[in-house]
Amino acid sequence: MRTIGTSGIEIFPLALGANTFGWTSDEAESQQVLDAFVAAGGNFIDTADMYSSWVPGNSGGESETVLGRWVRERRNRDSVVIATKVGAHPDFKGLARANVQAAAEASLQRLQTDYIDLYYAHYDDEDVPMVEIAAVFDGLVQAGKVRHIALSNMSPERIDEWIRIAQTEGMAVPVALQPHYNLVHRKDFEQNYVPLVQRHGLAVFPYSSLASGFLSGKYRTAQDADGAARGPMLESYLTPDGFAVVDALDKVATARGISSTTAALAWLLTRPTITAPLASARTVEQLPDLLAAVETELSAEERAVLEDASSPFS
Repeated sequence: MRTIGTSGIEIFPLALGANTFGWTSDEAESQQVLDAFVAAGGNFIDTADMYSSWVPGNSGGESETVLGRWVRERRNRDSVVIATKVGAHPDFKGLARANVQAAAEASLQRLQTDYIDLYYAHYDDEDVPMVEIAAVFDGLVQAGKVRHIALSNMSPERIDEWIRIAQTEGMAVPVALQPHYNLVHRKDFEQNYVPLVQRHGLAVFPYSSLASGFLSGKYRTAQDADGAARGPMLESYLTPDGFAVVDALDKVATARGISSTTAALAWLLTRPTITAPLASARTVEQLPDLLAAVETELSAEERAVLEDASSPFS
């Protein structure tokens, strides 16, 4: 188990991303994935109020709704750690005080819970003074509706400002960061965020750990992504440098008798600032490769193979 920053909350070293719930996984499939994840020792589930508003016919909140019904039916709220986010739901955009307060209430209702373990500012809102943003999140903590605060898609400068204000004013201080980070997207996090994470002792939960499925190895040519649900998200990876990383993962995975998915997640777990990577499973059959990463310890030689191949992205 690992600890979320200074929160004292202990979690399994893999976070289950719930972005597929209500999108590529229907409710029955989603509940099966959740059951299997918990049965394997998992306890940390990551969603957002805007999931999956991009799907035709959806309005946002579908993932939280599925998760909330599962928690109610299983009566397991005290044994799972739930993270959700505010700022990008079609009806609750931005981080203005009234918006965050209303969005939090809507999330609590959909999740059928009295509290959110980890509440993210999903995207920055530079139209709102940081002191106001820090204050409204602190208010949710003081009211017992949120246990801890986390950040995503925010510049290092703005994160530093939030933490400075919170510390100076005696407000709740953010404990975690969710950055975009994987073998084909390294530079921004490693150069701009690692020093900040180390300075403030933040937990780190990388999103897009598998680069929208690209690092699973199922895309070997640009044509393989044609018609894929995540096709638009894959375009920037479909390059010679990207495919070189896929080849390196295949080499390491084949030698170890594991999948490329497992190898990609295991690499993230070797990174000193990473607390737990985020990964999604559309079906139960996809889950074992994710879980196997927790038990896979890559050698120095294997890490070197992957890092050499991914150096164009660092």
